[in-house]
Amino acid sequence: MSSTGVDTGQSRSAGNSLVGDIWVNFKRWTRKAIRNPTVVFLELFMAVFSLLMFTAVFGDVGTLAIERAGFEGVGYLPFVLPAAVVQVSMSSSLSSGLGLVEDLQTGMFEKVTVSPMRWTAVFAGKAAAELFRLVCYVFVIFGLGLAMGATVATGLVGLFGIALVCVLFALWYMALSNAVAVVTRDEETLDAVGNLLLFPLLFLSSAFLPVSSLPAAVQVVATVNPVTYGVDAIRALVLGRDVLTVVEVTAFGGVSDTLVPALAVLCALDVVFGAVSVWLMGRATGSEVA
Repeated sequence: MSSTGVDTGQSRSAGNSLVGDIWVNFKRWTRKAIRNPTVVFLELFMAVFSLLMFTAVFGDVGTLAIERAGFEGVGYLPFVLPAAVVQVSMSSSLSSGLGLVEDLQTGMFEKVTVSPMRWTAVFAGKAAAELFRLVCYVFVIFGLGLAMGATVATGLVGLFGIALVCVLFALWYMALSNAVAVVTRDEETLDAVGNLLLFPLLFLSSAFLPVSSLPAAVQVVATVNPVTYGVDAIRALVLGRDVLTVVEVTAFGGVSDTLVPALAVLCALDVVFGAVSVWLMGRATGSEVA
């Protein structure tokens, strides 16, 4: 594989199997990330900065607010830690679309579509590399959180569960990012759309304060905001208790009363946005070949 894209000879040899094609593309996008550490650093820095800033600025006020909402004995650090990993999930997913725009603008996308590789393997390998990077981010941020005094009530199993929730959350946002990338084929437009969505989705959710402590109008938005379900699923694993308030579920007991409905929502979003993204990429692939 060349430094800028797909090695045609290697791709042909690997193109005999779907797994081989996925592996070739996984290595390509992982190498691109390693060779451009600035993006990796900035994505991590923003999440770590937000975690430190919110715990330092809103620590006492936040603790009082969550106690009034029924989170007695829960510090603000473990409460806000899920928001940091959801933020980095969204930032990392946005860079997925930016990478696709780069391929479209440099002609690499056209080269890939005429190569013997299955285009589904091309995108699966790309997504696998980006999700692997995201899981590394999650462990780094939680490592920092644990060093600062936070605990994960569900232990090591819960920590891997948190990584899985982040993957499920990131998939729909990654699909949205790639869909916008295919439609606009412009980095600035995609970046603007990403930033336009990032902070409203985070602040109009349960990320920083319990939904019950938010204004009534914001509570309505939080109920249909995917960030609420991602944050609450992670928070349930961190605290070891049911924390979902936008939907009342009591059929499963404990943490599962949050996890089951939250994961159902995230999986549904993954299917819908994934289908749209695959359809748009399929059309783009056909037009490039034509």
